[in-house]
Amino acid sequence: MVAHNWVNRLMRRGGHGRTVGSLSMIALVALSVVGDVASGQWNQWGGPNQDFKAPAKGLASSWPDDGPKKLWKRDLGDGYSAILFDNGRLYTMYRAENLERVIALDAKTGETIWEHKYESNPSDIHEHSFGAGPRSTPLLFKDRLYTIGVSGTMHCLDKKDGKVIWKQELWKDLGGNVMNHGYSSSPIAYKDTIITLVGAENASVVAFDPNDGHIIWKKNSFKNSYSTPKLIKLGGKDHLVTFMATEAIGLNPENGDLLWQYPHENQWKQNVCMPEWDEKESLLLISSPDAGSKGLRLKPNGDKVDVEEVWATKKLQLYHVNTVRMGDYIVGTTGTMDPAFMAAADLKTGKILWRERGFKKSTCLAAEGRILVLDEDGQLALCTASPEKLEVHTKTQILTEPTWTVPTLIGTHLFVRDKAQIMALDLG
Repeated sequence: MVAHNWVNRLMRRGGHGRTVGSLSMIALVALSVVGDVASGQWNQWGGPNQDFKAPAKGLASSWPDDGPKKLWKRDLGDGYSAILFDNGRLYTMYRAENLERVIALDAKTGETIWEHKYESNPSDIHEHSFGAGPRSTPLLFKDRLYTIGVSGTMHCLDKKDGKVIWKQELWKDLGGNVMNHGYSSSPIAYKDTIITLVGAENASVVAFDPNDGHIIWKKNSFKNSYSTPKLIKLGGKDHLVTFMATEAIGLNPENGDLLWQYPHENQWKQNVCMPEWDEKESLLLISSPDAGSKGLRLKPNGDKVDVEEVWATKKLQLYHVNTVRMGDYIVGTTGTMDPAFMAAADLKTGKILWRERGFKKSTCLAAEGRILVLDEDGQLALCTASPEKLEVHTKTQILTEPTWTVPTLIGTHLFVRDKAQIMALDLG
């Protein structure tokens, strides 16, 4: 009955707009066999715990020769924003017809629920060979959606209908540093604030009031890079760590006070991959191209934090990818251009445990003790990682355009996108 009602609704709307016309017919067929999308929420970059781990159950151990079941597919547009999920809806950002767009989709069908579009041209120094963005991932917090576009335009939208509640210009009004790949950091929520990286004088990190957008605190004068701030626990207290252009820093998220800083610089001033944290060892992994990786032990010392470099290596260089932690080691793609390798590194020592060919630069997601790997050529693989090796169970081609967006997994439904399309797959 549910599928029948959705098909009728789609047929009634057919011909009225571009959305249904651009949906693959596979969506209509899939409705007859797909039940409700699983409950849960993927509310920010990295998911609820910023660890790229999905509480999935019932994943298949292998896929048919032609890959997992496709539920629906539709045209989207340029951009690398990850896909959020909440209460049966998907949220992401893209660019089409030279307008930046924030969109809410029905997770069952891919049908547009609402779309907010606005002018947001990349800067004069923007490097267009990698696309015009947007690249930041939105944030869902309570009943609102917070987004930041490629030129630093920040919106607070009503998640029900996309209406603008407030906006801020992080570059034009707050003086944030303009980057040649566009604004890429994603906002996060802390208590009743929305924290973003700006990179301005005395405002490298800024906390906004989620209700009206006024500034609650702004501190420090570090230049912004492309990474996203991460909330951790240090000595039982909340702690904010983030990559800036030439260093990693730690802040008190209550007021923005600087607690520590540690240099980590490459020739491009590009630190992208979000740091990895081992609370048990109080060890922070930071990594970027050319500069390599470091393991930093953080130790509270009164009102400050002492930093000890435990290890450093050039053998692990994480670029615009993410990592997943599996016990005492992390898994991710090392390498800036070709060749790139899937690799595992011991968090305590930085030792490379293994490197595997067969993937280009990849994003990854952990679920049910396994890892989903999506490389930039659009290959999706189901793997099992151990300290000894990476076992690839199955691999299939699902996308064709450059694929730099980490997948989103809700229940057994996987949502993926490239620079042209967005797709839903059933991995059950």
